[in-house]
Amino acid sequence: MSALVLRRLPGESYLHRLWAGTKLLAVVAVSIVLTVDPGWPVVALFAGLLLAAAAAARIPLSCIPSVPRWLLVVFLVGGSLLVASGGDPVVSLGPLSVGLGGLLGLARATLLGLVLVGAGALIAWTTDPGDVAPALARLGAPLRRLGAPVDEWAVAVALALRTFPLILDEFRTLAAARRLQPPAAVKRSRRAESVDLSVAAMVVALRRATEMGEAIAARGGTGRIAARPGGPGRLDAAAAFVVLVACVVALAL
Repeated sequence: MSALVLRRLPGESYLHRLWAGTKLLAVVAVSIVLTVDPGWPVVALFAGLLLAAAAAARIPLSCIPSVPRWLLVVFLVGGSLLVASGGDPVVSLGPLSVGLGGLLGLARATLLGLVLVGAGALIAWTTDPGDVAPALARLGAPLRRLGAPVDEWAVAVALALRTFPLILDEFRTLAAARRLQPPAAVKRSRRAESVDLSVAAMVVALRRATEMGEAIAARGGTGRIAARPGGPGRLDAAAAFVVLVACVVALAL
């Protein structure tokens, strides 16, 4: 599922039509509230809001990546250690008393991380990467009065978002080529193999950067990346109101 990282999914919905700046501000607001109060009610509220937004955007379940086995092993080992550490609440199982405080803390932290990662993934799946730079340039317009290079920052973020999926594709290609090598070529020292893979990755990244630079120059330079028109509308106002109400309710819980 790595092919779907930072790629807009086909389809149309209310979330797809939202301005990119509105979605970015919504994630920032949710992150701030979760930082201020990462309790169970707040995390559960935003988890429900995220699920509702994903359902409204018609995000298929096939987009959710599978969990690596090593990560499951880490959680099982960590959960076992946290159960042994005890803490409230305490559950009595006959003559045995087990404290679930540490385990519930791990579950809350995991759910909080999933909410933040899911919010970022939802933006990526419903937003054209080309719309991010103009939105950042417009949101950071007040900083221009302080002499901040807002347009350069927006262009750097936009290029990073565009190149990250390409780099992932190239690394998958390198990994596939390594697996296709004959056994005689694979029997080498790990140091030599890591050097070869690092050099190949650098060559691929430089080639991609050269191609992208030539394409940007042919289209008028980096100034056109952050100069795309667009802005919030009525639908964005409604979405901002929903997020604002959710943040106020979360802080009041």
